[in-house]
Amino acid sequence: MSATPLSTPQVLITDAADLDHTIALDLLSAAGLEAEYLNSRDRGEILAAARGCSGIILGYASLDAGMIAELPELKVIATMSAGFDMVDVRAAADAGITVCTVPSAATQDVATHAFAGMLALVRQIPRSQALTRAGDWTGTGLPVPPRPGNLTLGLVGFGRIAQYLAELAAPAFKEIIAYDPFTPAEFWPGNVRQAGLDEVLAAADVLSLHTPLTAETENLIDARALESMPDGSYLVNASRGGLVDEAALLEALDSGKLAGAMLDVLAEEPAPADHPLVNHPSAIVTPHTAYRSDASLREYIALPARNVIAVLRGTEPETSLRVPAAAN
Repeated sequence: MSATPLSTPQVLITDAADLDHTIALDLLSAAGLEAEYLNSRDRGEILAAARGCSGIILGYASLDAGMIAELPELKVIATMSAGFDMVDVRAAADAGITVCTVPSAATQDVATHAFAGMLALVRQIPRSQALTRAGDWTGTGLPVPPRPGNLTLGLVGFGRIAQYLAELAAPAFKEIIAYDPFTPAEFWPGNVRQAGLDEVLAAADVLSLHTPLTAETENLIDARALESMPDGSYLVNASRGGLVDEAALLEALDSGKLAGAMLDVLAEEPAPADHPLVNHPSAIVTPHTAYRSDASLREYIALPARNVIAVLRGTEPETSLRVPAAAN
């Protein structure tokens, strides 16, 4: 695409949460774009504020097909995340709207969080700390932990985050096995064995999820999947809460089928105070913070702004989704 001069279309930024939305406002203003910040996820409020806008930068707010149909001037939707489940990407593609995500701003951070979580589970660090705080310095009340070097790490999804995690984890685990039918062969290192989902589930002493939430992956880890995992295995999810059937996971933890779970995401966030997984002794639950670092927090808001500027200039954005054509 050839670059064209910028006019002054409106850009709406929604619910930036813990991100500094002024970074995006400054970048957009410097590019000659008028932008507004709306700290809301309310459908009606977003629709009212977005009318006439050429670009929207989304936090956790949703943009469904009905909303997209009511915003005929919209040219670009940029999310403040690697995920895009908050956008009806088919409706956007059909309307000729570019959808941009932030696929790699927190690659190292999320992978490190998942790696730290699985080691904390296996080594029972939270439970050990609880014992010392209670004055017990023997640790004899805890099950004897397995040695990570005798365990198989299974990965569901083998994109950027899982690839970096595999680099971190390879020295610690006996074997790494992964399922991802979409990652090209050149991205598979020799020390990661590619396999089908059922084989990964059956082999994984520690299972870590790194796949987007779609209609096909919702509740991917259900009762059947959990039952097929080795007895006493561990589940790590720093991807999307909807990937896991939480009732089935709770049952697997209660029965001892799973020895533990580390969850940075839940289906409902913030979770209610009495959420059984948040309070489960075999679970570590963090408040959707795997992505956080000083570097990532800036890039999560700056890259969407740069993508919006590029699209509205008529140039290629740094990152964009490629949505397959709809079937006839």
